[in-house]
Amino acid sequence: MAPHAQSTLPPAASAPPEAEPDWPTLGLSRRDVLDPGALFAEIATADDPRPTARKILRAALKDGRAKLAERVAAAPLASGEAAAAYTHLADGMVTTAFDIARRLLHPAHAPTRGERLAVVLVGGSGRGEMAPYSDIDLLFLTPWKTTPWAESVIESTLYILWDLKLKLGHSVRTVDECLRQARGDMTIRTALLEHRHLAGAAPLTEELSSRLWSEVIARTGPDFVEAKLEERDQRHRRTGGTRFLVEPNVKESKGGLRDLQTLYWIAKYVERARSVEDLVARGVFDAAEMKIFQEAEAFLWAVRIQLHLLAGRAVEVLSFDMQVEVAAALGFDDAPGLRGVERFMQTYFSHARHVGALTRIFLTDLEAQHVKKRPSIRRTLQRLGLGTERVGDAYRVVNGRLDLVDAKVLTSDPINMLRYLEEGVRTGILLHPNGMRQIALNLDLIDDRIRADPEANEIFVRLVHESADPVRALRRMHELGLLGAFLPPFGRITAMMQYNMYHRYTVDEHTIQCIHELNKIVAGRRREVLPLASQIVEKGVNLRVLSIALLFHDIGKGRAEDHSIVGADIAEELCPRLGLLPEECEAVVWLVRNHLVMSDTAQKRDLADARTIADFASLVGSPTRLRLLLVLTVCDIRGVGPGVWNNWKAQLFRHLYRLTLEVLTGTVDPRSMRQRVGEAKTAFRQALPDWSTEALDTECARHYDAFWLGLDLDTQLSLIEIQGASTSDEPAIRLDLDAGRDATRAVFAMPDHPGLFARIAGALALSGANVVDARSYTTSDGMATDVFWIQDDAGQPYEKARLFRLRATIAKALAGEVIVRDAVAGKDRLPRREREFQVPTEILFDNTGSEIFTVIEVSTRDRPGLLYDLARTLTRSGISISSAIIATYGEEAVDSFYVKDIFGLKVISPQKQAQIRARLAEAIARGAARAEG
Repeated sequence: MAPHAQSTLPPAASAPPEAEPDWPTLGLSRRDVLDPGALFAEIATADDPRPTARKILRAALKDGRAKLAERVAAAPLASGEAAAAYTHLADGMVTTAFDIARRLLHPAHAPTRGERLAVVLVGGSGRGEMAPYSDIDLLFLTPWKTTPWAESVIESTLYILWDLKLKLGHSVRTVDECLRQARGDMTIRTALLEHRHLAGAAPLTEELSSRLWSEVIARTGPDFVEAKLEERDQRHRRTGGTRFLVEPNVKESKGGLRDLQTLYWIAKYVERARSVEDLVARGVFDAAEMKIFQEAEAFLWAVRIQLHLLAGRAVEVLSFDMQVEVAAALGFDDAPGLRGVERFMQTYFSHARHVGALTRIFLTDLEAQHVKKRPSIRRTLQRLGLGTERVGDAYRVVNGRLDLVDAKVLTSDPINMLRYLEEGVRTGILLHPNGMRQIALNLDLIDDRIRADPEANEIFVRLVHESADPVRALRRMHELGLLGAFLPPFGRITAMMQYNMYHRYTVDEHTIQCIHELNKIVAGRRREVLPLASQIVEKGVNLRVLSIALLFHDIGKGRAEDHSIVGADIAEELCPRLGLLPEECEAVVWLVRNHLVMSDTAQKRDLADARTIADFASLVGSPTRLRLLLVLTVCDIRGVGPGVWNNWKAQLFRHLYRLTLEVLTGTVDPRSMRQRVGEAKTAFRQALPDWSTEALDTECARHYDAFWLGLDLDTQLSLIEIQGASTSDEPAIRLDLDAGRDATRAVFAMPDHPGLFARIAGALALSGANVVDARSYTTSDGMATDVFWIQDDAGQPYEKARLFRLRATIAKALAGEVIVRDAVAGKDRLPRREREFQVPTEILFDNTGSEIFTVIEVSTRDRPGLLYDLARTLTRSGISISSAIIATYGEEAVDSFYVKDIFGLKVISPQKQAQIRARLAEAIARGAARAEG
């Protein structure tokens, strides 16, 4: 189209005048980012606007993004300005594309009333909050049926934007169609709630706005609120149900941006509020809470913008690898005992907690206005198994929640904060946000005098141990900040993330989850899953000691020293203050100091070795401590996160507990296992009634004591059964489900030769199997009988349908048809999201943990093929492997090898140990470099 024809057309959208404010922290004006008017003018001079528009708009978009990325890198926390600037960039692209379509490509010189078209932004685009790669949500409004001219303009506009690789959501509707769909679909209604006119026929947008409020929104507030809250609850369940997942979705997870947006939607719908300041004016939030709201929103937006920039696309999940990069971009440096990424995530989770607190306040305000359903006291009491209790004189029930008659009671006597919480737990009535707000405002009154007060400590212990719902009491204290104020060391671990793949929650949330597990055991809800722990609790154990020990067991984390030792010191200081008896204090301190010992022994040591049991029993000292430690350890592991506890761990702990209890009660002599060997041989003979006495005698004589002590009867029989199928050229292999250990049992029989254990480990690595335990035995006539317990990538036993292929792959590797060393090298690459984890390598030699073996414990970064590399290196160093105990904790692997040298002796020589240590370290470093690609 020729330039002179433009004078009769509607004016083009252009950048705001220079007088409008820019973004001072970023140091950018709107025209620095994008000037739509100038772009359109340049394109309008071209003979063929389409290719010119493509070239100019692409360059402008690239230049605008580059400028913003540079300025955001310099001022990463200026997220409000950044979101507005990215919105301006997106707006400018849309308005320019729309002007090109309606003015240059499809001009209407004498438009009719039907040839009116408005471009409206909805959703996040309408709200004016956009991240670098957010979707642009467009609504093309027409007066009635879409005309051919409108179709052409819309189509050309969209093609221009698609050509820019922008992500679009779009719809074409009349005002009537918008209203009709909004009545029946809350998602559409929510999107329209945040509509914003961008370009074109403004009267159409004004009509939509007016009629939306009068015909759809009016008098439907309660329905909208309930729908949004139900939607929020479903979203929370879908994304993990807690604010403290270690890989949160910044947008969708509990405590994320969507929760804040939900508050905005409801406030706008019910109150016609335009900002959080409006909520302050209406008395919903006070000035301090408004500041908390704004700080949380600004930080979450800063994180989201960095995620987009670092990924170069729309990414919302704060994955492990992204956490490191975002932390660095936002300026979080390492500190003693705490990495920068952990400090960053602690800040993130603190803001997520604040979002939850603000949500409670806001929703209770809605209850007071009868916009939201009130909680049913009767249902709550019934759920807790409580009767209807009359509230004390200092309290009153307001809108179904427990409030204070006079908030001054908290300032006159700060212990009333604890009394108020106890009253809520006693009656089962939810606390009123007015009361909770007063606690949060007066936390500075919890000083050393209050902390030392006997009554305050007595109430605290009742809340976390004796109350009807200890977890609710503990969580409420924690959410209000009262727990950290009353126990300052707990305040240090609040919202603290442990940057690893093992723990699924922050340290404080993990602690509460552990106590939750204990309460479930006490309530009898874990009898089937945890029969031993449940039996111990039901027979009687000091639950107060267990509750306090669990509360303190990780309280020392985040410091340079060993957290178990730090935690024990803290427990030693705090337990007397809490009113525990001297013997209870001693028990708590011991449990905190040794809370990892049972887990380490069960998962890292050979329980068939008599010395292992004797040493552990010597450390524990008494059956009472053993019972306490077993329950605490189970709660600790189950509190790590879903899926961490399994049958494998269960049978390890049961076995260790029973063997240790025998030693502690004098049932068995820990220095001699001759009786146990005899019992195993007797059971073996009875299981083979068709064998002759001579054959049984011969078979029993072929196997050494370790075989009888280290394997259960079923595994022994499996090995005996396949021995006859083995030849010098081909090993005998059998794969079976071991349901009791949640693993597939792989048994091998073949003539023994050096390096056999490493070859099997390599074959299993090549097949993609994860080894969780291994035992290697040699008969007196030179036959190797090895057992490996393996799982698939999902941590489960192999399905029966996969066993044939698995066996074929293993056999091929053992037969030498595949060079295992080369084949494994291509299969041990680490996923990108796991490469940032740092696990220092430690190699320890222990010649006291076993009577006849040296235990070599290797702790390092886990990866496919690690066991093969370690076993191969040990074999090349002249070391014979008897068994390998494999433990993994997320990204960390701890492989313990029970070994002898070529003379059948322990590895005593410091020079030999140093040589082996150096070779193992070299193999680990070489494999790690290969895995990281």
